[in-house]
Amino acid sequence: MGANANAESAAAVVDRGLRALADGNRRAILAAVRDEPRAVGELAGTLALSQQVVSHHLRVLRDAELVEETRDGTRHLFAVRTDGLVAVRDYLDRFWPTHLARLKAAVEGGARNRGGDPAHEHGDGDASAGRGHPRA
Repeated sequence: MGANANAESAAAVVDRGLRALADGNRRAILAAVRDEPRAVGELAGTLALSQQVVSHHLRVLRDAELVEETRDGTRHLFAVRTDGLVAVRDYLDRFWPTHLARLKAAVEGGARNRGGDPAHEHGDGDASAGRGHPRA
């Protein structure tokens, strides 16, 4: 049951991360805190949103493990937290090997159908040659 609970927990992190990233304001906030921690008021001014709206979005991002909150005196600073981003990236990365394998098969199949012309396979031929277009 431990492995199953971990899988459910990982799936929950991915679900929260994808839901959080689905909103444009949250993506803008995440981009704004990417390089350095920022306070709610600073984010609100930069993004032309109210502090209440920014606070709501930061709460969603924090729950999704995409930002972390620290305190500097009375200021609450927010910065990117990579844990949630890693979970989302790992989830999305699982789609690439299959996609790339299909793309490779399609390209190789297309090259075989054209008779394996190296100029077409490697892109170093003149695409306009043989089509009635004058060469420059």
